[in-house]
Amino acid sequence: MPVPVINLAQMREWERATWVTGQTEAEVIRRVGQQIAAHAQELTQSGDLILILAGKGHNGDDARAVVEFLDDRKIEILNVTAPGNDLAALRSALLQKPALIVDGLFGIGLTRALDEDWKKVIAAVNAAKIPVLAVDIPSGLNADTGEQFGAAIRAAVTLTVGAPKIGMLAAKAWPFVGRLEVAEDVGLIPCPQQSDLNWTQPEDFQNFPPPRPVAGHKGSFGHLAIVAGSCGFHGAGVLTSRAAQRAQPGLVTLFTDEKVYGTLAAQLQAVMVNIWKPKLKFLNSTSAILIGPGLAAPGVAGKLKAPMRKLWRDSQLPMVVDASALDWLPLGEFQTNAIRVITPHPGEAARLLQTTAQTVQADRVKSLREISKSLGHCWVVLKGHQTLIGRSTGEIFVNPSGNPHLAQGGSGDVLAGFIAGLLAQPELSVDAGKTIRYAVWQHGAAADALQARSTNWIIEDLAGKIGSVC
Repeated sequence: MPVPVINLAQMREWERATWVTGQTEAEVIRRVGQQIAAHAQELTQSGDLILILAGKGHNGDDARAVVEFLDDRKIEILNVTAPGNDLAALRSALLQKPALIVDGLFGIGLTRALDEDWKKVIAAVNAAKIPVLAVDIPSGLNADTGEQFGAAIRAAVTLTVGAPKIGMLAAKAWPFVGRLEVAEDVGLIPCPQQSDLNWTQPEDFQNFPPPRPVAGHKGSFGHLAIVAGSCGFHGAGVLTSRAAQRAQPGLVTLFTDEKVYGTLAAQLQAVMVNIWKPKLKFLNSTSAILIGPGLAAPGVAGKLKAPMRKLWRDSQLPMVVDASALDWLPLGEFQTNAIRVITPHPGEAARLLQTTAQTVQADRVKSLREISKSLGHCWVVLKGHQTLIGRSTGEIFVNPSGNPHLAQGGSGDVLAGFIAGLLAQPELSVDAGKTIRYAVWQHGAAADALQARSTNWIIEDLAGKIGSVC
């Protein structure tokens, strides 16, 4: 199940409800330590030195609990309780070049500005450029706002306990939080809190997509029509089509500019390639439409904008719009119960809202809601770090997968193609929200799998990998 994103007060209430049941803080601390240890093992190798920085609160107890579960690593624990006195010991420990630092200095309960001695401690850790695994929250960060209390640890990975805290999702917190992971099974009772903002977990997609019927045929799994590619941007048509194929709809037809038809047709085999006409007529078997990738050549908008707007308003088919075509969208309502999906990055979202990318990033949830509302309550995939999926009302889901190496040209084309390829399948369009979330998670998880294998993968590799991560 998705995990609600909560605030500090809700976390404290959750803890109190757990202690009432008889569960002990000591047992929860032990389990947290076990999960920290598991992450530390993933980030290091046998025999590596791990430096544990432990404060005097429960965050420090969590960090110290790691020792029981790390038999094959060298461990040094530095209890930092008087920062002015402990700074020299910290600097000496950092000179040993540990492979990983576990940050257990302060937890989510910190509410005061840090004094100069603590700032020096944090500055020394950050200056060492050693990967940091933060326990629950990077020390010095406000769990509710994402602001710093004067200084904050810059973590490579943050393992937060129970559920993400709302401040960790603020764009200003991202440089300190790093990759956010959730330690769910630590002995707390099931979360009694609810939120409109929810954190997606890989377990949400167990047995999804469902097995195909044994007697299914290509007609059972839909026919996706893609309008993509123009002079100078033909690669988008290829990437989008190949990603759509990885979703395995029954048929895929690419409609492209006459000027690049030969180039695209020569690179695609199972995908049927046609030349688009201004009226955009599709076969009766068409079950979903994707418009936008690579349609940025001069003159294309003048030919396709009007028919695309008509399709958006009137078609009953699921429709995905990306890239250049986002600027052609009509405001207002579309056909009742029709599935509409747009996939803007922050810059595109800013154009839709007639604002700046900085404003979008400052409140991504608000931006998503406003875009969806202006476009008839469509689904919005607001791309970027911690991609958001949602609509003008209802739940919004935060995607945890992916890494900075997705920042390559063509990444969005792959995502749009995969989403559309899934929604073209009648069974997968029934719960469009889950299908879109799955596509976004697969996109990021495929990038994570590629990054674990090689540091120089390219988007063509992503188009081949997406859909295969379990």
